[in-house]
Amino acid sequence: AFPTWLAPVQVKLLSITDRASARVQELAAQLDALGYRVETDLRNEKIGYKIREAQSQKIPYMLVLGDKEAESGTVAVRSRGGDEGVMALDDFIARVNEEVRTKKN
Repeated sequence: AFPTWLAPVQVKLLSITDRASARVQELAAQLDALGYRVETDLRNEKIGYKIREAQSQKIPYMLVLGDKEAESGTVAVRSRGGDEGVMALDDFIARVNEEVRTKKN
C-alpha cells in the first residue's frame, strides 16, 4: 500500500449510474490535467463491488459519483481508511495536493 504521492494510481473515479459517466470522464480529464494518476470505472456493476475491487488494489482515493453528486458538483470521497464524506472537488484537490507536496503517508 503505497502513500498517495508514490501510488501508481492515486485516484479512481467510480460511477454509480450510467447518467454520471459523463461527469466522471470530465473529472478524470481535469485531475489528469493537474498531473494526478487517475483511472475510471464506468462498468455496469454494483458500487459495493467497485469499491471492494479498488480497495483490494490499494488505491489511496476513490471518488464515487452518482446523480446527486453530478448535479451538485461535489464528490463522495473514500480513502483506504473508509468513507470521508461528500466534499467539493476543489477541497479534495487541495487535500491531495498537500499530501503529495509534504509526501505524507
